[in-house]
Amino acid sequence: MRSTSRSRRASAKAGPIDLRSDTVTRPTSEMRAAMAAADVGDDVLDGDPTMRELEVRVAGLLGAADALWTPSGSMGNLIALMAHLSRGDAFLAPAGAHVLDAELGTAAWLAGGMPRPLPHDGGPGKVTPDAVRRAAGTPGPYFTLRTTLLCLENTHNAAGGTVTAPEEHAAVAAAARAAKLRVHLDGARLWNAAAALGVPPGALTVGADTVQVCLSKGLGAPVGSVVAGSTEFVDEARRLRKMLGGGVRQGGVLAAAGLVALDRIDRLADDHRRARTLADGLRERGWQAAVPQTNIVLIPVADLDGTLRRLADAGVRAVAMSGQVRLMTHADVDDADIAVALDRIGAPGAGTGEDGRADGRAAYAPVQRGLRSSGAGRAPARPGGR
Repeated sequence: MRSTSRSRRASAKAGPIDLRSDTVTRPTSEMRAAMAAADVGDDVLDGDPTMRELEVRVAGLLGAADALWTPSGSMGNLIALMAHLSRGDAFLAPAGAHVLDAELGTAAWLAGGMPRPLPHDGGPGKVTPDAVRRAAGTPGPYFTLRTTLLCLENTHNAAGGTVTAPEEHAAVAAAARAAKLRVHLDGARLWNAAAALGVPPGALTVGADTVQVCLSKGLGAPVGSVVAGSTEFVDEARRLRKMLGGGVRQGGVLAAAGLVALDRIDRLADDHRRARTLADGLRERGWQAAVPQTNIVLIPVADLDGTLRRLADAGVRAVAMSGQVRLMTHADVDDADIAVALDRIGAPGAGTGEDGRADGRAAYAPVQRGLRSSGAGRAPARPGGR
């Protein structure tokens, strides 16, 4: 029997429902216990046993020879690009890729590569083998840029968490390698892609020289990513991580949470289901929400800043992404939270009244911290990043 609005509200959070990102999750009690009990060493000097256990396990999941923990996905991507690129090199990536738009240009000013975005000719977030072959071109005079690398992203965040299937990825990677390009895969949410497709993560890394995966997004660890590749690459990556200030001492305290996180891959299907429920409910209310493939819902709106303010006033936290509103499901929201979020959001034309109601439903009373009006002095919407 379907629960009533009142019972849904009673079981959901009393405060704002945070759908900004899957990075907002809190570590579970199991993670906290594992962190407290972790066997540790000095990872900069002679290694940390828990860190090493995590790296070996991730390498196995990705079908790589070895792997290295990094504090963030951005650092993992940058390490890979620094290993692959030299000054005077260009690299290809699908338009809107995180390495292009959300890492402060480090691919250019630290890794030394000239970015060349590729249109999504294979569908949202995806490029075709023909596009890669055309963009790779043929060697020119000595004073021209050398295209040496293709960066892929699966899932593609800015396109709405879109998934690239194994055969599509393999064909694009093969085209790159035939053109003598190396391939780096930004798999920050590769776990989501694997869950959505029902395949092992390693099926999505075929042909990639290096892969970065994140532990602190859908899997819920408090911090950390892993970059994987050949043994020779990981040796160089360790040097580059130190160069970037990413060396850690008793890193097992952090790696322990990552090991617990890896046991949570199967629960990503719940996030995907809730994203579809959220998108369905939004369309029923008149929003033009895209059908999500994973845990990201994008909504095109005429007034982005105004819509984000209205959602925040109604008790639903969201961010801007690709000029649209982005909502993201994660482990810290349940079915009741999604139902209440839909009640609070209401229809596109609805405002938020003095009682905190959106479209006449689901009262939410934010804490009053001052006398400022709802729109005065607020900064415009910031891009969502990860």
